[in-house]
Amino acid sequence: MGRPRTFEDDTVVDRAMEAFWINGYANTSPAQLAEATGLAKGSLYNAFGSKRELFERALERYDRMGIDLTAEYMSRPGSTREVVGAYLRHLVDAEMADPARRGCLVANTALELSGHDADIRRIITAITEHNLTALADRIDQGRRDGDVARDTDPRAAAEFLMNTIAGLRVMAKSYDLKVLHGIIDTALSTL
Repeated sequence: MGRPRTFEDDTVVDRAMEAFWINGYANTSPAQLAEATGLAKGSLYNAFGSKRELFERALERYDRMGIDLTAEYMSRPGSTREVVGAYLRHLVDAEMADPARRGCLVANTALELSGHDADIRRIITAITEHNLTALADRIDQGRRDGDVARDTDPRAAAEFLMNTIAGLRVMAKSYDLKVLHGIIDTALSTL
């Protein structure tokens, strides 16, 4: 009979997510994961299988966090432009407050792995679809409420905003807040 676990899976996954987020998948070694999580390599792999399985769990965790954050913002009162603007500004402001300026784990992973890893590409696409759906639903609500033009295609507008979000998250690594907020204002003018 094995020893009982002395750790919470979610805590370990959160810590591993941070390591992957900072270093990328390929540059996160088993030793770094052990250090980040506080578990010995053997315990880590006994609990989570492999580095890849732990990485996929970290992406799932990131997705859940993103779904919750996006839903919270999209359900706020106000016009679509106000709601989406607050969401975009939150993403940029949080990135600028992060001393490491890690960017977006999904965008980082897409750049690192999606070009040659079909499984990761499917995961990244699914995560992106969650946000696209939430944005498109809010834009469609704005069409019904009358604060978005009736001829606006909610899906196309959401895709444009997701592209803007990805660009903002990358640009936040080297541009200042004034530039990023200016980009947000320009993007919002399309709604």
